[in-house]
Amino acid sequence: MEGAVTALLCRTSDRDARGAQGAEALAFELATRLGTEARNVGSPGEPRESGWEDDLRDSHGCLLEAGGQLDDALTAGRYPILTSSDCSICMTTLPALMRQRPDAWVLWLDAHGDFNSPDTTPSGFLGGMCLAAACGVWDSGLGAGLDPARVVMCGVRDVDPGERVLLDTRGVGLVERPSQLADALDGRPVFVHLDLDVIDPTILPAKFPAPGGLSDGGLRTLLGEVSEAVDLIGVEITGLLAPDRARRVATMVEPLLAPVAVG
Repeated sequence: MEGAVTALLCRTSDRDARGAQGAEALAFELATRLGTEARNVGSPGEPRESGWEDDLRDSHGCLLEAGGQLDDALTAGRYPILTSSDCSICMTTLPALMRQRPDAWVLWLDAHGDFNSPDTTPSGFLGGMCLAAACGVWDSGLGAGLDPARVVMCGVRDVDPGERVLLDTRGVGLVERPSQLADALDGRPVFVHLDLDVIDPTILPAKFPAPGGLSDGGLRTLLGEVSEAVDLIGVEITGLLAPDRARRVATMVEPLLAPVAVG
C-alpha cells in the first residue's frame, strides 16, 4: 500500500510555535523512511491562548482541511499519515474515518482524554474537547459519527473530573497496561491517534506535561506489538514540540509505517 504523508501546518488551537515546526520535521522524517515526499498543508498561524469558541471559529478552514486530507487518502486507497501540532484535528479526521471505515476502531494514545465538553472544560482549551466532539458529546458543527465504545485509550493519566464522568458514561475503553493492548485489539481494523505527550515529559517536552508517561522504548514496543496484532488503516501524530528530535521520534513510531511498502 502507498502512504500519504501530510503535515498540517495551519493553526487549530496551537499555543506554541514549535508544534507546527515539529509536525513538518516529523512528516519529513517519516516520508524519507518511506522513500516518498511529505505534503505540507497551510502555513503556521500565530500561536496564542484562546478560548475554544474563538479557536473553533478561527480554525474552521484548517480543521476541514485535516479531515479532507484523510478522506482523500482513504478514497485513493492510500495509508494516511498525518502530523499536526494539536489534537484538535481529530474533530474532522475521525468523522471522516467513520464515513469511510465505519468498522474502524480508534486507538487513543495520549496523556489526556480530550473528552471535555463546553460544560465540563476547566481550561476552555479546544484541544481538550476534540475527541468528545468527534463522538457527538457536543456539537462542534464539524460532524461526529464515532461511537465512543469504539475508542480504546492507553497512556491517559491526566483527566478532569467532569471529563472522567463523560468517559465512564459514554463507554470509552481503557487499557491500563500497554502490554495488554495488542490482545485487546487483536484482528481489528485500527486507526491510531498518537499525541506524543503520552511519552514521559522528562523525555519529550509537552504543552500540558503529565508525569508517569511511557519511555521511548516502551512506546516503540507498544506500537510494534499493536502493528503485528491489528489491521492498521491510518495514523495521526501530534504534539512534537522538539523539532530537533524528529528523527528520534520517527524511530519510536516506525512500527506504524508497517502497512506501507517502502520504495
